[in-house]
Amino acid sequence: MRKHALILWILYSGIICFGQEQSVRTGNAVVGVVTDGNGEALSGATVWVKETSIGVICDIDGKYTIHTGNVKNPVLVASFVGYNAVEEVVNNRAEINFALEESTVEIEEVAVVAYGMQKKESVVGAITALKPAQLKLPAGQVSTVLAGQLGGVISIQRTGEPGESAQFWIRGVSTMTGSSNKPLVLIDGIERELDLVDVEDIETFSVLKDATATAIYGVRGANGVLLITTRSGVQGPAKVTVRAESGVVSATRLPRMADATQYAELYNEAYSYTSDGGKYLFDEATIEKIRSGEDPDLYPNVNWVKEMFKTASFNQRVNVNLNGGGSIARYFISGTYYHEGSIYKQDNTQRYNTSIDYDKFNFRSNVDVNLTLSTLVNVNLSNIYETRVSPNSGKDDMWSRAFTYAPGLAPAVYSDGTLSAYPGGGQNPYNLLTQNGFKNEYWNNAQSLLGLKQDLGELITKGLEANVKFSWDVVTHQTVHYSRTPNTFYAYGRDDDGSLLFSPVVSNGTETLGYSKSSSGNKTVYLEASLNYSRLFDSHRLGALLLYNQKSKRYIQADNIDESVPYRNQGIAGRFTYGFNDRYFLEGNFGYNGSENFSPGRRFGFFPSIALGWIVSDENFFGGLTGIINKLKIRGSYGLVGNDNIGLDDNNDNIRFIYHDSFDMNVNNAYALGQQSTTKTGARISNYGSPNVSWEKSHKLDIGLEISLFKQVNIQADYFRDYRTDIFLQRNDLTYIAGIATLPYVNMGEALNRGVDLQLESFHEIDKLQISFRGNFTYNRNKVLKNAQPQPEYPYLSKIGLPVDQQVGYVAMGLFTSQEEIDQSPPQYGTLRIGDVKYKDINGDGVINSYDQVPTGYTWVPEITYGFGMSSQWKNFDLSCLFQGVSHTTMFLSGTAFRVFSGAGEAASGFYEDVFYHSWRLDNPDPNATYPRATIGTNTNNNLKSTFWQRDVSYMRLKNVTLGYTFPKRLTTKTGLQSLRLYCSGVNLLTFSAFKLFDPEIDDQQGSKYPPNRIINFGINMDF
Repeated sequence: MRKHALILWILYSGIICFGQEQSVRTGNAVVGVVTDGNGEALSGATVWVKETSIGVICDIDGKYTIHTGNVKNPVLVASFVGYNAVEEVVNNRAEINFALEESTVEIEEVAVVAYGMQKKESVVGAITALKPAQLKLPAGQVSTVLAGQLGGVISIQRTGEPGESAQFWIRGVSTMTGSSNKPLVLIDGIERELDLVDVEDIETFSVLKDATATAIYGVRGANGVLLITTRSGVQGPAKVTVRAESGVVSATRLPRMADATQYAELYNEAYSYTSDGGKYLFDEATIEKIRSGEDPDLYPNVNWVKEMFKTASFNQRVNVNLNGGGSIARYFISGTYYHEGSIYKQDNTQRYNTSIDYDKFNFRSNVDVNLTLSTLVNVNLSNIYETRVSPNSGKDDMWSRAFTYAPGLAPAVYSDGTLSAYPGGGQNPYNLLTQNGFKNEYWNNAQSLLGLKQDLGELITKGLEANVKFSWDVVTHQTVHYSRTPNTFYAYGRDDDGSLLFSPVVSNGTETLGYSKSSSGNKTVYLEASLNYSRLFDSHRLGALLLYNQKSKRYIQADNIDESVPYRNQGIAGRFTYGFNDRYFLEGNFGYNGSENFSPGRRFGFFPSIALGWIVSDENFFGGLTGIINKLKIRGSYGLVGNDNIGLDDNNDNIRFIYHDSFDMNVNNAYALGQQSTTKTGARISNYGSPNVSWEKSHKLDIGLEISLFKQVNIQADYFRDYRTDIFLQRNDLTYIAGIATLPYVNMGEALNRGVDLQLESFHEIDKLQISFRGNFTYNRNKVLKNAQPQPEYPYLSKIGLPVDQQVGYVAMGLFTSQEEIDQSPPQYGTLRIGDVKYKDINGDGVINSYDQVPTGYTWVPEITYGFGMSSQWKNFDLSCLFQGVSHTTMFLSGTAFRVFSGAGEAASGFYEDVFYHSWRLDNPDPNATYPRATIGTNTNNNLKSTFWQRDVSYMRLKNVTLGYTFPKRLTTKTGLQSLRLYCSGVNLLTFSAFKLFDPEIDDQQGSKYPPNRIINFGINMDF
């Protein structure tokens, strides 16, 4: 498929180029030169035939040759950035020279805001924009390149598996229901998944953070909004851009696991604690055979991580886009193919591939047509098609077994090709990866948008504009499983001829592949209509917006009647802006909208906001400082925003119709009657309805400062406060004595999130070197104010006042060093030995139990995120880099990869090499050892969550480095190219962290998860 896709792109590019060549070589030829007002040649200026796509680029001397084709009465247009365009009627002339004058009209900087655009100076909301070029990193998903790019955005890539997305939040976590912290993502004004847009198609990328920016979205804007607009056609000759890149993908960090000799030695020590007379399970002769590798079938020594995962795979990306048009119609057409392999190994003896292959095809066609001088129609069509081939086994099971399957049980495959297994140990990790079949997944997302923009300036009043937008999206997902269960064997010895003797472990397996499938999908229809007004009256700048929208989403293959009912939102929104002398600003927004998911009479809510802004540097009294502080702007906002994502169902959408009671029929032991508590079967309420259920309410305060220094340094700083009320929680503070078997859900939770975010940019030019620096910093800390939990016996056990998902555990005081110390300490869990973890008696009651757990460390979502980097250009070379990091985040280590021999049987007893070297040992009884003594079987005492197992997983990465070279125009114009650039780019090149065992971004407590990727790419970018 990949080969076919590449061939199609090459043919497509050739057809475009051939079509252009033909168009400019027919008809009368016109030659000339384009210069500026001083007679200097304008290399790279454009000359094109008006109302056509026929055009050329001037060479290094400003010269051009163009053929007008079959156009009647052709008119040539010459243009160059920063200059006024000039038109000339050909009138059969063979030579036309153009002299362009610099434009005296200052281009007004605008910013993308909710449902529109505003002059950048007049924006009083907390909005941060990112240049699309900074997103063009070698990755398959946009979400995975956000980390470190923007102040206020927290992005964590928990897995590097091909096709998977990163998690991201705007200004952190503000509510206790985890899924309800997800920001709203709008692409061309339509709610869509961020990773469904291709980076080459992005025109603007903005993050809306405060109430002024988000209140207009009403019940959808509490967690911030990410706005993306896609590219439109630009008036001018057809321009073809081709970008192709390919590179090497590897894991940022794979762990070092203990080998079979280390396993045997540590197992012997653990075994000696529980056996009579200190006997050993593995004798020296056995250990020596494992160490020597003389018989890897009977005495294997398998590193399952190396056996299953290879060091590198490859990725490829090809993008071709076409841009151009005339004054009537303009077009942007783009197509991208992306492929990424995985680090999974495959069994070449199988006729199927179990290493992940992920392919993604993006197609976009955006067309703008001026029906009249005042009427614009745009049609945006996009289709995203994804496929992924992967092992049929569950990925969590594969990774967990790779870390915990003992290295000396059985080889991956016996030397004679027989598939191995250990009796009672299930399939070995290699079998899970390569022998259980494979699955194919298909996603197809068809998106369409029809827009109409009508200028009402001549009909009603200047500055008035009407917009109508209609979209419909269809998403389908299919999964096909091709499964098998192989026959496996265990070798227990050799016969007299030296052949292996086997006993079957699985003897009823299948060699043929089974087949099963599943599918799902949804369709979404959206309608929006609005009136926009923008007008400048002398010193008064007025703006207004009134908008209506509605959305309906239906699941195509719903599992039950509740899910089959469409998910619907409806509402109106408005905005009023006023600016005086472009110095003082006032803005008010409101959203009035609701959802079918709430009770009749309580489905709609009103969400207002207000903001003020003042450009202090424009005041007369500030005049003496303008040489240092070129701009000083103060702004502040306050408002109420809603969040209707109060809980998730199986489709990751809101729980349906919670205001109704729900029932379970024919429940066993539903009721206990009489003094003997005789149980009866019957119907009972499974969930009590909450007739007053409503959305969460976010009370947002933002105070911002924007400063420009020496015309080179720009700083944007914000303090924010988000007070969240009416969080939808279960009433765990109710007693069962009230006769309620199932606790109801109500809007009663409260939380507070506060912090700051900073953004800095600096621009400098030294001789021929242009260099810019940028950095951002975000700090937020939240705390629970009300959580519907009963008052605990000890105040320190309460979660009130603590961050959401604050980690809680025992306070470890090192390891016991003597039996006397054990005897004099409060009783803990189980029978204690020297080398076990000692805990602090927090409440002083003389016993260690659950009352001794206290808040410790942080949460898994970092409180501090930051990024800093630079971009530079010297002559034709460009270099950029970005560092990204997080702090104030911790995790507890857990799992048998650390708590050795505590799994179910010998098969689940593999562990990290670090455990072997840094555990408490009889020959190294270090009370400050990193790990406690090894124990065969579960050791409840040592396995408790405590500060002993807690680790700081802060890190800093060299997130990206890009080095490029752009060939001079005097060379590219001779080949018919407008520009040519070669580049090399790397992602996740270095990671600096005190935590070394596995990648610190992984959210698995023993690291058994697909790690983030290190990518090194080489690419080429060509403009025709």
